[in-house]
Amino acid sequence: MPIFTVVDTRMIEPKKSTTPKLVSHPRQAGLVASATLVINERRQRLLAEGNEIFNFGLGQSPFPVPQPVVRALQDNAHQKDYLPVRGLPVLRESVCNWFLRRFGLQFDPVNILIAPGSKELLFLVQMALDSVLILPSPSWVSYHPQSRMAGNAAIWVDTKESDGWCLTPQALRNTCEGQLQGKTGILLLNYPNNPVGTSYTEEELVDIAQVARELGLVILSDEIYAEVDHLGEHISIARHYPEGTIVTTGLSKWCGAGGWRLGVAAFPDTLSELADSVAIMASETYTSTSAPIQYAAITAFQENPEIECYLKDSRKILRFVQRYVRDQLLECGVSVPEGTGGFYLFCNFESLREALEQKGISNSNALAEALIQETGVVSLPGTVFGRRKNELVLRLSYVDFDGEIALKNVNLIDADKKNAVNMICPRIELAMQRLSTWISNLL
Repeated sequence: MPIFTVVDTRMIEPKKSTTPKLVSHPRQAGLVASATLVINERRQRLLAEGNEIFNFGLGQSPFPVPQPVVRALQDNAHQKDYLPVRGLPVLRESVCNWFLRRFGLQFDPVNILIAPGSKELLFLVQMALDSVLILPSPSWVSYHPQSRMAGNAAIWVDTKESDGWCLTPQALRNTCEGQLQGKTGILLLNYPNNPVGTSYTEEELVDIAQVARELGLVILSDEIYAEVDHLGEHISIARHYPEGTIVTTGLSKWCGAGGWRLGVAAFPDTLSELADSVAIMASETYTSTSAPIQYAAITAFQENPEIECYLKDSRKILRFVQRYVRDQLLECGVSVPEGTGGFYLFCNFESLREALEQKGISNSNALAEALIQETGVVSLPGTVFGRRKNELVLRLSYVDFDGEIALKNVNLIDADKKNAVNMICPRIELAMQRLSTWISNLL
């Protein structure tokens, strides 16, 4: 007797296929892909189609990863083990020493969390708390969607161009009083700011910290651009509200390593239970950060003369390019607060409204689209940062230059400023010429 039977499947009627029933969660409603990533993918498509495109969209550092950090990654490519959820102990020690050395902040290594990007840590903090997210307008594109994904409410605090689009203590107080309804208020403060490029004085931070303390807020201070403060003078608000401030940072902006995906969150002792909760959620989601990247990051956070020189020159270049771009925009009648860190300018075209409306452009979305179509300049509309739809504001990220070439020519900034533009940022020079011509044709 055979132990199995051969069946002629040709005689069996196939069952009708059905589509799985997908029921979206309410918190998914209205969510769209991150605007910065969408615009970058569109830029790449336009380039592939043969268009001349100028990248003022995605805020990616133009500079190469410092060579000591690259060598450290090469030396540790063999590292393959799962590392502790909170991160490699020696890396957390290096991070603590870096915070103390650079910003005068004291953290316990046990309260340092390493993740595949600070973006993940910002999200998990919001997931861990029944909270209301407090956002200055404008704010980075992912903060508000993260609060929705976490199932939390968010409130916007309006800012003014006359204040450099920065949060004021009085606006914070007026907006938050009576709005928290027994939930944890999380003020998400980012500076040097994306999308504006401005920062805060120490006096302003003291005043904001005092209001946060009175209201019992947690400050989630996203200081990813701290090391690209153009003068190297960043001050953390954690110095003035240490018991209530979580500081996040990473390698993406100051170390040119966005694609490496390594972020840091530093919790004070008073919020160690929150750090524990985030670590538990991390253990159930991303497990741990890439081992070779963590070993390389030890070098990034250690004191190193080569990295210090790299940072000094990077800041000098960014300050120079920012001033050049801003001067060109001001000459065109565009209002732009001076950038003091990072690589962003928040540009107000309101003075050109009448001429723009004659072209059918009455809001930032239409303005950004017209610039792509007619000049090749890729930007982002103010709406994706929480600004009103009818405003004519755009974010320009002045990163369309070769950072390696720029670093080799940094001495030109002091020796020959006119030639420095041509050598350091020729594509930005061309983009500004295109934009200037486009505006001239409007008038």
